[in-house]
Amino acid sequence: MSEENQELANEDPPAPAPEPALYPDVEDEDEDEDEAGEADAPPPLLLQDRDVQLRLLEALLFAATEPLEEPVLAARFPEGVDVGSLLEETRGRYAGRGVELVRMDRRWAFRTAPDLAPYLRLKEDVQRKLSRAAIETLAIIAYHQPVTRAEIESIRGVATSKGTLDLLMENNWIKPGRRRETPGRPLTWVTTEYFLDHFSLSSLRDLPGVEDLRAAGMLDARPVLAAFRDTSEDKSSSED
Repeated sequence: MSEENQELANEDPPAPAPEPALYPDVEDEDEDEDEAGEADAPPPLLLQDRDVQLRLLEALLFAATEPLEEPVLAARFPEGVDVGSLLEETRGRYAGRGVELVRMDRRWAFRTAPDLAPYLRLKEDVQRKLSRAAIETLAIIAYHQPVTRAEIESIRGVATSKGTLDLLMENNWIKPGRRRETPGRPLTWVTTEYFLDHFSLSSLRDLPGVEDLRAAGMLDARPVLAAFRDTSEDKSSSED
């Protein structure tokens, strides 16, 4: 064997080429996604800052599809944040503006200012008037809730058809309440949050009194709403 061939034989053999990966792109894609996720992650908010808290509250109320209760809002803030004071401050900021923050019982929502409503209406809706029976039934439920169907009939003096209650439920003004702990466990009826919202009431305490109802022509000589008159007279005598 020649000297040149002897030197080639003594050299180390070349390292074998690396085997191709079975899934060459999977690992790279994961790394790219992690890097992209870190790059797209929103910067952390300084939720201890009062102005940031007000901005977040405003965004939550604006994006909500229905009024929100304070506990639902508080869940989006760090522990210890006074959401009640944030709501009151936001309501003060929006007072007198085109959009106002209003409270409906225990829920909060943005609503357009009432005095601007005529300018926002693009068309007049043809509304079907409620029957006398539906108006009376709704009034009895609003003032006497929770009330059973038998109690409604006792106050009205006539039977209440299922269609009347169904109509009020379709309008989302009433809903079933708890069953009475009496024989037969009758179902009670109560008004909904939408009832307050539709009639621009903050709570049931804002329902009109007997004089307002009489001025509006909703009280007459018939015995159907006698319970309202009796309640009003009892209240007046107790106040005297």
